[in-house]
Amino acid sequence: MSKLRPLHDRVIVKRLEEERVSAGGIVIPDSATEKPTRGKVIAAGKGLILASGEIRPISVKEGDTVLFGKYAGQEIKIDGEELVFLKEDDIVAIIEA
Repeated sequence: MSKLRPLHDRVIVKRLEEERVSAGGIVIPDSATEKPTRGKVIAAGKGLILASGEIRPISVKEGDTVLFGKYAGQEIKIDGEELVFLKEDDIVAIIEA
């Protein structure tokens, strides 16, 4: 994959696949599943540039698993891999193990 470096408060996320089997053991087909709303951070920018010129560091780092809105960000395919470009504000939580 190409090396990508997002600018400012932008984050690149790779969606994580959701479970495709219901609690009752029924396999859910691809056409019936929604897009996953969690993913792994592939790259993150340095932070938001404030009006004073200072940089507020970004809260997430490469490797974090995050939750984001269903319709958040912009999807793009790079080297055959589907990625989501988000602003830090589109991320609602970091999933800690």
